[in-house]
Order: sequence, then structure tokens, then C-alpha cells
Amino acid sequence: MAEHEIDTPAATAVVDATPADRRVDGVLARVRIGAGELTGALQRVAEHVLSDPEAAARATIVELAERSGTSPATITRFCRAMGFEGYADLRLGIAAETGRARSAGWTVDIGREIQPGDPLSRVLDQIMAADTRAMHDTAALLDLNEVERAAVAIAGAGRVNIFGASGSALVGEEMQFSLHRIGVAAWSWSDVHEGLASAALLGAGDVALGISHTGQTRETIELLAEAGSRGATTVALTGFPRSPLAELADIVLVTASQATTFRPDALSARHPQLVVLDLLYIAVAQRTHDRAHAAFRRTAQAVDGHKAAKETSI
Repeated sequence: MAEHEIDTPAATAVVDATPADRRVDGVLARVRIGAGELTGALQRVAEHVLSDPEAAARATIVELAERSGTSPATITRFCRAMGFEGYADLRLGIAAETGRARSAGWTVDIGREIQPGDPLSRVLDQIMAADTRAMHDTAALLDLNEVERAAVAIAGAGRVNIFGASGSALVGEEMQFSLHRIGVAAWSWSDVHEGLASAALLGAGDVALGISHTGQTRETIELLAEAGSRGATTVALTGFPRSPLAELADIVLVTASQATTFRPDALSARHPQLVVLDLLYIAVAQRTHDRAHAAFRRTAQAVDGHKAAKETSI
């Protein structure tokens, strides 16, 4: 079937390829992340693959082209945009991923709308399946070298500023609390005026972490840009590696999400975000072990007196 739209070169280079030994993981997550940045025929291919991955894995390149209303040449360009040499590699990756998901039970209810009369047991299964899939995809997409770079920067930083709005601000506060407990001078800012004032005081040797699932939150972008202009190392935690926030950051940490009813991407991304930040926190603690251990012990002792006393049995 002939194509009715022309793909531009820019539209084919939207998702960075992952390391070779992890290429078959997170294929669908990469397609979901890249779909919003694709245009025309390439976007139709992405939408068709996401609508029925198992059928896409079984289809020949000609069949997939016909079903998506494109051409085999477009399918090949789509594969390269996703970081694969050709359709055979993409097909194998999707088949392996859907096979693992099916055997693990992750596909149960994913994508199905929650109905008002659904029992809580079914709702729980859907939430667990979606979160498990999102965290698995995040682990596959995450560049551990970038986590390492961020950990080294934070471990040696004089000051760490964390920026985020709305739900991202809550995630940022969790990270600030964790870092503070191990003696890292960290602050979390959600107000843009206060955040800008703090960012303006950063300099070389400091770190600024901006959190935004879409990577398009204007306030967070402005705050991270201000910190970067002062010489601070900038880190972005986002679900979109080609977003404005990611483009201006020195280090990019990518998360995946799996939307469900009442939990759009921004909300469903929270658990994967916390997992990545927990990994980053542990990596920082490892690199500041003696200081972190002593600080954690002192902070634990400081609040110990406010815990309920245990009753002693006679």
C-alpha cells in the first residue's frame, strides 16, 4: 500500500538506541516514548504496534505495512528510529518482551478500562500488573552510566537543589529527605520564585536535579536552566529523552510509565521515578559510605526518642 505522507529525516531519529546487551528489553517502552515525537506514517506504525504487540510480532513486514497503512520502507525507517537494524530484530524484541509479560501475568488487564462495578481484587491486579511492567521497562531503558555520573556528582556536591512541580515535587521531597539523612546538603523547591533564587546561588561543584515526567513543565525547565547557567551540573529525571528538560541537562535519567484508568502517565510514572531515585540515593550512599553511615546513625538516634516505647512483658 502506498504511503500518503512523507517522513522527514528528523522524524526518524527520536529514540536513542540502548546498549546492545539490553536491546530486546523495553522495546514497547521505547515505542511509547518515541510515538509522541514521530510524525505521519511513522506515528501510524507506532500506534499499530502498541495497539496489539503480539499481532505485530507475528506479522511480516508487508503485513505490518498494510495494517498500518504505510509501506515496507517506512517499517524499516521505524525500526531504525527505535534503535534496531531491521524488522527482524524489532520483531524478535517484541516477541520476547510480550512472551515474558504473558508468562509473568503482566498483561492481565493492562490497557483495559476500569469499570465502576469492578471488584477491588481486579483493580488491584491491574494496578500491580501496570506498575510491574512500568518498573521493568524503566530498568531496561535506564542508562546505568548516567546514574553513575549523577551519583558521583551528588556525592561530591557542596549543595544539591531538587526542582519539581505538583506530583514531581512530592517525588523530589522524598529524594531530598533521603539525601539529607546521609549528610548531603539538599533542598527541594516547588515554588518557582524561591527555586530561582536558590538556583542563582549555585555554582561549579553543585548539582541541580529537575523532575518532570513530560519534560515540558515550564517552571522546572526554567529552574534547571538557571542552575546550569551558574555552572551547576544539571540532571533531568523524565520519561522523554528528547524533551526540552532533557535537552538542557548534562545527565538524563529516563523512566517509563504504564497508564491505567484514573492514573494517566504523570501519575503512573511516580513509582518508577521513586525506584530510579532510590537507586541514585543508594549509589550516593555507597560513594560516601563512612560519612553516610555516621550521618544516618546520628539522625536515627535523634528521632529514636519519639518512637512509641515497646511494652516489656513480665
